[in-house]
Amino acid sequence: MPILEGLWGPDLRKRDSGLGVRVCPDEHPGSRVWTPPVTCAGLSLALELPALIRQLRAAWRARWEGPQGPESSEGRNWVEEELEEIDKVKEIKQDIENSTHIEADGRLNAVHAGVLLAERRGSYPPIDLRILKTRPGEVESGTRRKLKRLLSFQRYCHASRLLRGLMPHTPGSLHLLDDDYLGQAAHMLSKVDTWTFDIFLFDRLTNGNSLVTLMCHLFNACGLIHHFQLDMVKLHRFLGMVQEDYHSHNPYHNSVHAADVTQAMYCYLKETKLAEQLTPLDVLLGLMAAAAHDVDHPGVNQPFLIKTRHHLASLYQNTSVLESHHWRSTVGMLRESGLLSHLPADVSQDIEQQLGSLILATDINRQNEFLMTLREHLDNQDMDLQLATHRHFILQIALKCADVCNPCREWELSKQWSERVCEEFYRQGDLERKFNLEISPLCDQQMDSVPSIQIGFISYIVEPLFEEWQRFTEPSMLSRIMMGHLHKNKARWSRLRYEPTTAETKSYSHAEEPEPEPEGEHDGAEDIP
Repeated sequence: MPILEGLWGPDLRKRDSGLGVRVCPDEHPGSRVWTPPVTCAGLSLALELPALIRQLRAAWRARWEGPQGPESSEGRNWVEEELEEIDKVKEIKQDIENSTHIEADGRLNAVHAGVLLAERRGSYPPIDLRILKTRPGEVESGTRRKLKRLLSFQRYCHASRLLRGLMPHTPGSLHLLDDDYLGQAAHMLSKVDTWTFDIFLFDRLTNGNSLVTLMCHLFNACGLIHHFQLDMVKLHRFLGMVQEDYHSHNPYHNSVHAADVTQAMYCYLKETKLAEQLTPLDVLLGLMAAAAHDVDHPGVNQPFLIKTRHHLASLYQNTSVLESHHWRSTVGMLRESGLLSHLPADVSQDIEQQLGSLILATDINRQNEFLMTLREHLDNQDMDLQLATHRHFILQIALKCADVCNPCREWELSKQWSERVCEEFYRQGDLERKFNLEISPLCDQQMDSVPSIQIGFISYIVEPLFEEWQRFTEPSMLSRIMMGHLHKNKARWSRLRYEPTTAETKSYSHAEEPEPEPEGEHDGAEDIP
């Protein structure tokens, strides 16, 4: 059985609609075929899908129903027959999976003890409304089994295409840009190590493929492709999977955020104290963890998953739920793409484990743990970057800084990120209000304003962390620039917190009909120095 067997909603088909695999026996001859070069359970799978379904149909009838005469189909319409056959195909595929003890995407089954288990596409949808509306135990086990079988069958079809080296033909996978846009994107990449890098503009210039484009450039610029002898096709496949598994409908936790964190991480890796000591493996881990640290994020936080009894919360026992899922999903994509398949097994397993340690460090609930350890090292002056353990710890701190560095950007960029993250909070609050759940902190749009949220975030999370980071990297021009932006942005949010909004100002002015004021008096946040 698959490791992660959540209840998927009707949007499952929408997410996997790019597979190009049909399960209708009457598929027309010109359609795409599915020909996995394997045999299993006595069935030849090297057939076109219509022929495979006919063979599976015959095997099913021979196994369970026995010979059937023409009278057996009397009184049944063809729609019912076809739907029944599709259900049978799904159950046969499930039997095949169980008999081989290998999951569809090449991952080892849970019966293999001691092996790191991977998962893919497990956070969507973020909430199962049927479970939310019923008491525990009221969901029928039959419905649950049908959904699990549907998930397994679609994973099987998807994995067979990946094993054949075929990427899903979706509009988002076409990286076609005209020469002008390519030239502008290339010009931006020449300045990728500057703190003024505008990731929103870069994402537009790359037609929404900022993460793939940025990572390919950085892997090449850092010499990682040559050092680790990476296959460019596999690398592009892996990065495409990572970018695809970020949900674009999330205002904040999407692939643009991942690209922004990756660019910040690259800037930190080039800090003098780090650049002189880091190995190629350290750089590989830092960039890869930054790119995948929020992959498949559902757009809600851990407390929401816990109180709605989401399957991820149960799987990871309510501890670092999202971070564990991001890590396991990354491992699943590494194995699906085969990016590290040419490396010795112990090396690839070590990379997977270190990636997990880095991604798990982004759990905000562990903030004080890392902050106190860093402060202790700096106070005792015992940080030795020649030690692998100390370098790994600094990579964890660097990733944590990159993940929350938005308030350290220039105002225009910082403001956009602040509004996006608050919009995602408010969406969660609206969902909680809709289903009569307790509204999570910072998620009530009627009570929590963007300025107040940002001031608290900067004061309790960002400032303490970056003050210690500045101690570690000094004398660093980048750290001084970031701290300057941080203090200015905090002061700006403080002024905005106590100023009326533009709508309130207009309403008050209309009611009181005051004397005309100089232009720009009530233009709002954009006119604040």
